[in-house]
Amino acid sequence: MVVSDVSVRVAWPADATGIAAVQLRAWQQRYANGPAVDAPTLAEAWRQSLSRPPEARHRALVALAGDQVVGFALTGPSPDPDADPATDGELAEFTVDPDATRAGHGSRLLQAGADTLGADGFTRAVCWVDTTDDVLRAFLTSAGWAADGASRELADESGTTVKQVRLHTALA
Repeated sequence: MVVSDVSVRVAWPADATGIAAVQLRAWQQRYANGPAVDAPTLAEAWRQSLSRPPEARHRALVALAGDQVVGFALTGPSPDPDADPATDGELAEFTVDPDATRAGHGSRLLQAGADTLGADGFTRAVCWVDTTDDVLRAFLTSAGWAADGASRELADESGTTVKQVRLHTALA
């Protein structure tokens, strides 16, 4: 099936189910144990988040193939301790459905994220990437992003840790 109607737009609360489905498929591919949340619970959390963002510069974007959500990204001020929240934006989440990769959705979504951050007055963008996600790191690097030397470890409730590196790019 060829879908010629592809786009990226700001997410609406009605997109919550589609975003949750993409996120769950990505988590299942990315993490061995998979998520400990079901689709309806995750969709409701997305619906609430999309209905009440923390501030105007927090945005969710969706990549669409026709009317189907095939990816999403979150943008907003960087919360990192070494960031200037007035000038440093963050691509806080960047996910393309594993079944929809290599179709241009990621490129459109990344450009829309950079454009959104720039329109919101940020001059630099950062994105945290799992150290094992060579595909995303290579994609961002090919688009002009580079490691800035920062790294971190995140732990879930079970104590499992994920190591991440921070990439950055200038927005101009």
